[in-house]
Amino acid sequence: MSTEVRTERIGTTLLITIDRPQARNAVNAAVATGLAEALDTLESDPTLRAGVLTGAEGTFSAGMDLKAALAGESPEIPGRGFGGLTEAELTKPLIAAVEGWAMGGGFELALGCDLVVAGEDAKFGLPEVKRGLVAAGGGVIRLPKRLPHHLAMELLLTGEPITGHRAGELGLANRVVPAGDATAVALQLAELVTRNAPLALAAVKKIVRAADGTPEPEAFAAQREELKTLMTSADVREGMTAFAERRAPQWTGR
Repeated sequence: MSTEVRTERIGTTLLITIDRPQARNAVNAAVATGLAEALDTLESDPTLRAGVLTGAEGTFSAGMDLKAALAGESPEIPGRGFGGLTEAELTKPLIAAVEGWAMGGGFELALGCDLVVAGEDAKFGLPEVKRGLVAAGGGVIRLPKRLPHHLAMELLLTGEPITGHRAGELGLANRVVPAGDATAVALQLAELVTRNAPLALAAVKKIVRAADGTPEPEAFAAQREELKTLMTSADVREGMTAFAERRAPQWTGR
């Protein structure tokens, strides 16, 4: 594991922390490799049900490390995108806990997560146009799907940041919390999510991805195929049995 990415198991959640505070947690090759390794751990360990991604010392991530990029380092992992995350197809829920700056690629890392918890004074922005670039780690592609057209275009064309409070108003954050509380609340949200069946959570993510930009008849057809597998699982039987017996289900992920 890269020394610039730390992981900690908290119950069934893996807390992943970008740990380059001296560089505002900007993503260089080492961070990208470390994030990819952490996500591999999350995906491969059946006792882990969700992940929380954050940054050390009050900053989520300032995005791509421009100095490292100028020196020839790549912040991307082939097939997995910026930071080893933005193009990865994860089966387990991932929650961004954003404090401080989430700029450029940092914002794109958050957009690559399933849920976002933001400190009220966090700053989200895509300033790539100010450097002659575009937000190619998912910003240009994903933001117009999350916001009305003109609001997305304002962020993309001006490069100006918005606060965590404004992100909540626009629906870019699931929770907006007092500064310093984002990770704790994200872990609480992860615990709420992971009470549910892991195979069902993975199926939801897969169906949502398949339906993106797909005509409804094709999306329903893909969903039916996913349900065929899900309905034969031990977890479905356990969920129904637990409901009938008025007890909490014991998921096995099988």
